[in-house]
Amino acid sequence: MRHYLKNLEETVRNHWTQKALCDYNGDTFSYANLAINIEQFRVFFDAVGINKGDKIALCARNCARWAMTFWGVNVNGRVAVPLLADFHPDTVALLTNHSDSVVLFVDDDIWAKMNPDEMPNLKAAVNVKDYGILWHQDQAVADAWENRKKAFAEKYPDGMFPEHVSYPDDNADDLAIINYTSGTTGNPKGVMLTYNAISDTDHFANTHFPNTPGQTIVSMLPLAHMYGLAIEFIHPNVDGVTVYFLGKTPSPTTLLKAMRDIKPYMVVTVPLVMEKIYANAIKPSMEKAKMPLAIPGLRNLVYRAARKKMIEAFGGAVECFIMGGAALNPEAEQFFKKIHLPYTVGYGMTEACPLLGYEWWTKFVPGSCGKPVHELRIDSEDPHHIPGEIQAKGPNLTIGYYKNPEATEASFTEDGWFRTGDLGVMDEKRNIFIRGRIKSMILNSSGQNIYPEEVEAVLANCQYVDECLVVDREGKITALVYTELPEDMDEETRAPIPGKIRVEANKSLPNYSKIAKVEMMDIPFEKTPKKTIKRFLYK
Repeated sequence: MRHYLKNLEETVRNHWTQKALCDYNGDTFSYANLAINIEQFRVFFDAVGINKGDKIALCARNCARWAMTFWGVNVNGRVAVPLLADFHPDTVALLTNHSDSVVLFVDDDIWAKMNPDEMPNLKAAVNVKDYGILWHQDQAVADAWENRKKAFAEKYPDGMFPEHVSYPDDNADDLAIINYTSGTTGNPKGVMLTYNAISDTDHFANTHFPNTPGQTIVSMLPLAHMYGLAIEFIHPNVDGVTVYFLGKTPSPTTLLKAMRDIKPYMVVTVPLVMEKIYANAIKPSMEKAKMPLAIPGLRNLVYRAARKKMIEAFGGAVECFIMGGAALNPEAEQFFKKIHLPYTVGYGMTEACPLLGYEWWTKFVPGSCGKPVHELRIDSEDPHHIPGEIQAKGPNLTIGYYKNPEATEASFTEDGWFRTGDLGVMDEKRNIFIRGRIKSMILNSSGQNIYPEEVEAVLANCQYVDECLVVDREGKITALVYTELPEDMDEETRAPIPGKIRVEANKSLPNYSKIAKVEMMDIPFEKTPKKTIKRFLYK
């Protein structure tokens, strides 16, 4: 397995003038720019005694300079601490302090709401947008940062060239990233990932994903999450793919325009994005084509046209759609399979950097989330039929949680397997099927296990349901539902809707998991950056 920084080194040398990192309709940086920036970071760190292993926090919205900053930290052996820009500023300060970060690269509007006194280890804060100093406690650090370009010019008086580029590969077991899984103020869980874990993910991607240097990809997932960081940015970029950043979360119209302009070779996304495109752009046209769909010959023509329309909507060059972070709606998935859309649904988590399950689209089994990336077992007496906790081993797994030995110990079994907290089964061909989270499983009065995610999959296909969540209320299944009803709909029309949803869903549910009540929500559910509902907020 080759170190990913050696892949980056080779790419930088061989693609010196090629675009590496770009803001859509904004800044553009070549691999030469990237190499120079990395060296300027090195000069700065060495000048002020910020040593290898010291922590550098990064809290900003997705952009090319975010990526440039990450490489400046990561290549030079300092530990990157990506923090979600959506975190409350108090949480950003808490996690910056908890991680022992000595410099914070941050958006200026986020910094304006923070209090430096809450971060006693911090020496300086730098604006990601223009690399200007926002604040400093240590004047020497501020001066060294401002003078880094001059110091670089003195080190390379004739300029920097490809032959000067050399990146380390002797740090496989060193800590590379601390990634906080949530903004909790209780007992922060900073996932520790090594350079070897990132190399393993890059190696797997190189052998299982499409990839050709010189192609393009759109980064739309949060870079502060390992899914977006590893799969949409690190892997493609180290192998010569130009990464485009959209900045703030785009509207569907803006997203598809960007896709048409950039023409990515691969789309990495969450199911919600694909489900919305199916529901809004594809499903209505399919309902209009009911007559042709009834005739086998015409049906194939309609399906081919739908497949072409989906791929062209994303620029026309997509070789594979990779979805992760949540289950794909069964109705949408069934349709994607019918039209032979090149899609797959993977399985992962931050602690696995992030891959646990994956399969190429031609071999992918609908309803599954791929096959194990490394060793994986189901803690069950009958792992093919009775759900048990999914447990994993592999070089991509976390070495623990930063300054949280209790959480680290609780996350591993006595024989060294990582506890995912997910329930699932695995068939004879090793396809993984997730049944839900251990903490969200409902045990009814007759001892039957009920997995809310399975009930929610049925609900999602019911009329009037835009978003839903299933909870246990005094031993009875209650469905919380949000739907965007017309403002002019009268109360007489609205009143029967919960009952209609319940009746429709229960037709497809077994007796032990039938819904007792449907409650309508006034506003959409709060969601994580991966667009999954924050289940813990709703009881």
